[in-house]
Amino acid sequence: MTEPAPPPAPEHMDLNLLRVFDALLQDGSVTGAAERLHLSIPATSRALGRLRRAMGDPVLVRAGRGMAPTPFALRTAPRVRSLLDEAAALISADRAVAPADLDRTFTIRINDGVAATLATAAVEATAAVAPGVVLRFVAEGNESVEALRDGSLDLDIGVGDSAAPDIRTAVLYREQIVGVARADGPLGRARPTLAELCRHPHVSASRRGRARGPLDDALAAAGLHRTVAAVVPTFAVAVLLVASSDYVGLVPRRLAERHGAALGLRWFPIPADLPDMDVRLQWHARLDADPAQRWLRDTIKAALDG
Repeated sequence: MTEPAPPPAPEHMDLNLLRVFDALLQDGSVTGAAERLHLSIPATSRALGRLRRAMGDPVLVRAGRGMAPTPFALRTAPRVRSLLDEAAALISADRAVAPADLDRTFTIRINDGVAATLATAAVEATAAVAPGVVLRFVAEGNESVEALRDGSLDLDIGVGDSAAPDIRTAVLYREQIVGVARADGPLGRARPTLAELCRHPHVSASRRGRARGPLDDALAAAGLHRTVAAVVPTFAVAVLLVASSDYVGLVPRRLAERHGAALGLRWFPIPADLPDMDVRLQWHARLDADPAQRWLRDTIKAALDG
């Protein structure tokens, strides 16, 4: 009696296969991954076959005219990205980075009020010396540090602060909240008092939909109350709404200084003791020694100082 043939040996998983997996998930196609990795399309297609055998999962499946990652691939992608980051840091920890030779996408979570001023400076500073670098900015939505841990994010820029021991933090700058109003509106020339501010409707910028903030506490202490006529999710929407109305808005000072005049707005200090905000840069400890990441952090800091 002939014994059944043994099952095929599992496909060996090496670092190159993980790079292919990462590229496939980023581009969603064999052709795009091949271009990213500087491989031929047949070689990338064969690598996808090896990945499927090694992972026991299709990884990418046909979806209309394109391809979509499987749920397993989506769950696995952050872990693979984290492993690749650690491998790159281990190999190049003692090497100097050559920005002009970098071919890398950095994903940065950022607050919209910060992005309106910092993103331009960061993109211009990196593009000037590292044309192969892409800065991929994503909006805040979930401030969890897990995205830094699993490699979904390279950097987090905002006003939050993590107490986690594996998260590194650096203060970029201190931000002040100021008032904005239409330059040709009722508050266009005066430096308003708290009482004058309360005579005009306000727009509140809150991603969580909150109408109340520190200004309301200061007003209550002075026996005053403001009327919030609109709550919008971002500072960018707030300044656009203020520019087309008689509303008063509270926004970061850098945003008002950079874009206020172009929108026909003037900004003014709020005559109350409102807390300043520390805008912080956060990253995972495993990327401390990664030369490319360290270069990016230094470049962003220098762009703000310049």
